[in-house]
Amino acid sequence: MSGPIMVLSQNTKRDSGKKVQLENINAGKTIGDVIRTCLGPRAMLKMLMDPMGGIVMTNDGNAILREITVQHPAAKTMIEIARTQDEEVGDGTTSVIILAAEVLGVSHQFLEEKMHPTVVIQAYRQALEDAAEVLRDTVATPIDMEDKPAVRKVIQSCIGTKFLAKWSDMACDIAMDAVKTVTMENGGKREIDIKRYAKVEKIPGGAIEDSQVLKGVMFNKDVVHPKMKRKIENPRVLLLDCNLEYKKGESQTNIEIMKEEDFSKVLEAEEAYIKKICEEIISFKPDLVITEKGVSDLAQHFFNKAGITAIRRLRKSDNLRVARACGATIVNRTDEISEEDIGTGCGLFEIRKIGDEYFTFMEQCKDPKACTILLRGASKDILNEVERNLQDALNVARNLYQDPFLVPGGGATEMEVAHHLGQKCKALSGVIQWPYKAIASALEVIPRTLAQNCGANTIRTLTALRAKHAQVEEKNVNWGINGETGQLADMSELGIWEPLSVKLQVFKTAVETAILLLRIDDIVSGSKKRGDVGQGPAVDHGAAMDPGMMEGM
Repeated sequence: MSGPIMVLSQNTKRDSGKKVQLENINAGKTIGDVIRTCLGPRAMLKMLMDPMGGIVMTNDGNAILREITVQHPAAKTMIEIARTQDEEVGDGTTSVIILAAEVLGVSHQFLEEKMHPTVVIQAYRQALEDAAEVLRDTVATPIDMEDKPAVRKVIQSCIGTKFLAKWSDMACDIAMDAVKTVTMENGGKREIDIKRYAKVEKIPGGAIEDSQVLKGVMFNKDVVHPKMKRKIENPRVLLLDCNLEYKKGESQTNIEIMKEEDFSKVLEAEEAYIKKICEEIISFKPDLVITEKGVSDLAQHFFNKAGITAIRRLRKSDNLRVARACGATIVNRTDEISEEDIGTGCGLFEIRKIGDEYFTFMEQCKDPKACTILLRGASKDILNEVERNLQDALNVARNLYQDPFLVPGGGATEMEVAHHLGQKCKALSGVIQWPYKAIASALEVIPRTLAQNCGANTIRTLTALRAKHAQVEEKNVNWGINGETGQLADMSELGIWEPLSVKLQVFKTAVETAILLLRIDDIVSGSKKRGDVGQGPAVDHGAAMDPGMMEGM
């Protein structure tokens, strides 16, 4: 008898079959438990220390998972979906994790009962399609984007679960203003780029109430020369992307000088070059020159004589915002400046000192297509959390502008969809209806968690809510749980709405992740032995060495 045959190398760990699936399910559920208390208006905050010793305090699902380091591959997938949710629609990161964890949790029993994962998956797919259909057809209501109070309510229900809830009116206005500002109509297509053109500037100090959206932009720069004007009304703005210094040779250049006059000639040539570019700029009579590169002392002198204010080394992204705000075009070479490149849309240029830094404000723009959101607050941690909350609010506003449909919040949507799926599964034949029904019960995790987080009696509340949704005649689509009190309430009266795109994305991402993790039946993890890092050929997996090789060594 020969010994057992090793196909995989000795230090490779391999788990397969049921064990893996159960581990994946447990990993998913663990991640869900971390996030579970962060759902709803009564949400708790998590405090996370990163390895550098910095602190993050937040209840934003994505921000929490970003900071946690996990080992298990399935848990990593869960963290990935929170990020997807955040990038795609910007809100609902907490719900997506909880829902995915629950869907994994309900599939546990089917694997115990020796049902094949593909059957479960097929049922899940079917349920997901039906859920999306129910959402679009029966639950969603259109919203008129011109109706300010209605839009505000939607954003408010997004902020209501966050730290910013106390200042929700202000935050809603900020989000609506900012999104309206950066919306570009481009040949019938709406383009809303919050990331690039709605910059959030955080300045510690002051109170949160002092935060605002500027009708224009601001950045953390001061003028280059102390004598330049610090305040200009209706400035003509010129944006440059070139050096106002003498160009050095690209590679090493050698100049041979025979007589000492030649040396002064070289210097004169440099000065003449700078004078030339400055004159090209001055001939257009701008009041404000902003460049992304440097401004030499000589150029400062020329500008100062002409009464022009210059600002140097502005970030490319900031420069783009300035361009959109005041209608200027960024020019790459001074000899190509034309009259239409000069921005005249800005009403006031002023440099103000906030705290101990100088900030340049360009405000009162006529039709700005970019804006800066100025946040004030007590400490850096608070400002970071406020910024995260605002990002969610901005994204909700953006989603509404792009897809103006609403669904009720507070677990009402989930209950309604669960009820419909419960009805539909009766029409299915065979074993498939059990997993299908399981998705319906998994959806109830959202209202259940809401009730748990505010300390209500979960079982009673849920039973009552289920009964509400079961009465089809009364049209109780909008009944959910009031996250403050834990009582049942009509969401349309409380004004708690969410964008349809967020909900659809939550359902899709959660169920598809569960499907993905159920598909896995084998984990092979190859790990190097601790000792032999980077020695010897990679092929040699601990096999005994050939004696013939030993002699040559």
